Amino acid sequence: GAAAASSSSPSSPTDARPAGAALHFEILARQNRARASVLTLPHFACSTPMFMPVGTNGSVKGLTPRQLEDLGCHLILGNTYHLESRPGADVVEAFGGLHGFSRWKRAMLTDSGGFQMVSLLHLADITEQGVSFQSPSNGQQMLLTPEHSMRIQNKLGADIMMALDDVVSSVNPSFERFEEATHRTTRWFDRCLAAHTRPHEQNLFPIVQGGLDYGLRQESLRQLMERDDRIPGYAIGGLAGGEDKESFWKVVHWCTQALPEDKPRYVMGIGYPVDIVVCSALGADMYDCVYPTRTARFGTALVPTGVLRLQTAADDPRPIDPNCDCMVCKKYSRAYLHRLVTKDSSAAILLSYHNVHYMMQLMKGIREAIQDNRFPEFVKSFLATFYQEDGGKIPDWVRNALKAADIQV
Repeated sequence: GAAAASSSSPSSPTDARPAGAALHFEILARQNRARASVLTLPHFACSTPMFMPVGTNGSVKGLTPRQLEDLGCHLILGNTYHLESRPGADVVEAFGGLHGFSRWKRAMLTDSGGFQMVSLLHLADITEQGVSFQSPSNGQQMLLTPEHSMRIQNKLGADIMMALDDVVSSVNPSFERFEEATHRTTRWFDRCLAAHTRPHEQNLFPIVQGGLDYGLRQESLRQLMERDDRIPGYAIGGLAGGEDKESFWKVVHWCTQALPEDKPRYVMGIGYPVDIVVCSALGADMYDCVYPTRTARFGTALVPTGVLRLQTAADDPRPIDPNCDCMVCKKYSRAYLHRLVTKDSSAAILLSYHNVHYMMQLMKGIREAIQDNRFPEFVKSFLATFYQEDGGKIPDWVRNALKAADIQV
């Protein structure tokens, strides 16, 4: 892998980077549509496909930066909305940005702040100017514009920052609303590009929108790719919102098929292991989700056969997963963790540790299989184990998606 570039020195002309971008993307191996790559960012050379845990305030709940490094985590997410609410981007900037503030040395990505407003507040009103919402702390009307999102994210200083997009729930019935959002997302991306002051240190990714509609997705892709010389990588947005799985994989398939080969592709909000395996087969590179850590706080562990609910493991002397080499599985029984889950917050820490380890090992398995040219075999073996408790019956949507990725199961 390439060494991480220094954020202070200007990039040399030999760098294979798009003009003004602070990243280098090198595909190491391909098999069918899947790719294993190195994504070199100012703070770290990340291996993809990769899963990025969500750290709302610049740290993943229940885990220290040191633990995340030990787990092999290359990049974590920070939520712009939460960081701006508390402690404020100016405070973070005074610490030398999110990296100095959180003491996380590796790569970081910040979202635009818009999604939280729409999902958390239900008080948001979207106009051409931006997202206006009532502040939950003092009830004041506030406006998040593309310019404001860039100003905050430039202060936070993450390696990757996301454009403010017009978010519509994927199950919203109105075609007109999706059409409006698709065009507005491009207009807002142009405003983000104009307002972004640190293109040599931070990478701004646009978000492909268009709901579940083929025509709108193609339109969004066409508009954004007209700006490709100013785009270091692309995100696929508007999924993971309760749409049916057949629609979900088709949108990923349309987008990864159309997007440039030489740029990273980030499917936002994806964290279920099967979804990640399917998206990787379709040619995606990056995923984020609160799922592994959130589900840990509810007493649920991720295992190769799906999930293990520790609430029901009162007398079980086995580790969570006998084949897992994380410190939790080496040390603790299900019965012990069961006692904690019902009583103690340290259970959330131990289960978060195991679940992030599980995700990191899954990603490593995917990358190695692509590099060893045995990815279809890896996928078949993963699915056989994952669905063994359902008698090995693989859902139709998974079969259909993998067929589109030239993998027969």
